[in-house]
Amino acid sequence: MPQLNKLRTALPGGPGGNTAAPPSARLRTALTVFFALDGFLFAGWVVRIPAIKHQTGASAATLGLALLGVSAGAVVTMMLTGRLCRRFGSHPVTVVCGVLLSLSIALPAQTSSALSLGLVLLVFGAAYGGMNVAMNSAAVDLVAALRRPVMPGFHAAFSLGGMIGAGLGGLVAGGLSPATHLLILTGVGLLVTAAAGPALLRHPAPRPPVEAGAGAAEAPRRLSGRARRLVLLFGLIALCTAYGEGALADWGALHLEQDLHAHPGVAAAGYSLFALAMTAGRLSGTALLERLGQTRTLVVGGATAAVGMLLGSLAPTTWPALIGFAVTGLGLANIFPVAVGRAGELAGPGGVAAASTLGYGGMLLGPPAIGFLTDWFSLPVALTTVALLATAAAALGYGARNATHPPVA
Repeated sequence: MPQLNKLRTALPGGPGGNTAAPPSARLRTALTVFFALDGFLFAGWVVRIPAIKHQTGASAATLGLALLGVSAGAVVTMMLTGRLCRRFGSHPVTVVCGVLLSLSIALPAQTSSALSLGLVLLVFGAAYGGMNVAMNSAAVDLVAALRRPVMPGFHAAFSLGGMIGAGLGGLVAGGLSPATHLLILTGVGLLVTAAAGPALLRHPAPRPPVEAGAGAAEAPRRLSGRARRLVLLFGLIALCTAYGEGALADWGALHLEQDLHAHPGVAAAGYSLFALAMTAGRLSGTALLERLGQTRTLVVGGATAAVGMLLGSLAPTTWPALIGFAVTGLGLANIFPVAVGRAGELAGPGGVAAASTLGYGGMLLGPPAIGFLTDWFSLPVALTTVALLATAAAALGYGARNATHPPVA
């Protein structure tokens, strides 16, 4: 397995360096911690949105506009982060973004108007988007070095961190002010970054294997038109998955309570069940990829999510709908990490940035699209679009079955 020994041994630009291979286990652990921290911090912010809405006196409409700051900041910085990763390395950028995300999460609780909230959320979104691109780029490099499809494990850590962050946030929401809670999250984030960051800073990302006769290994490659089209295709697959995640996060509980007359507690558990199933699916993702391969995982996952969402949206009673939500989570679990990983294999950090940006766009598109369709038709009918896009992800995944690393331009 020659790639296992072809790890970079010196910091970029450094003279020489240690000839021993970086300890992949420590890098994997550190990256897993950063993925979990990302989900933990973001969920901690999300559970305080109602309190901050009250604090700022924002209406539903103005709050919605302010929340677009997160999206705008993330989308703007995602492509920039790809360039920063190519120049400075994905590991240092991950650590810096971890610090910025930890610091910026305290800012929303210091605002007193929707305008100021929107402005600080631009900063928070920029740090969040940058961290997502940087840590996914680092994960793609490590997956290539390990020669094992472990990308779903990193995303499982993100989902698990989100569940813990949301659960703890809900527990302390009644006893702590938003300012105190988010300031504690700042402290936790900085401590975790200080603990996990040195492992990334000491060991640069594994270097792609150098083919025999390839002279200028360090020269940046120009992507061919085919490579760009493939990255776009995998970005669209990520978008289809993220659309479903955003739609269920914002509309799943309302569907259960409003359309199926579920108890509010049961309705609130609907998304938790979806998230739990997604976490379980990602924890088993490596074994699934080793058994089925990437293309079959995409196709089976998309088909499973489509069936689950049809049940979840059209079932006449609560419990079949909950089962449908869980099946949807299992189906969607590994599509996003596989799509982002494939884009990174094809185009490096720029590919990760492009696929992540498109995927994040799907998460933004889902909730408002469901809202408009609900006004025109009904919420159950609107939620069937999640099944439609899951089917599209399966079809696109099958269409990319022969995608390999294309030649440079």
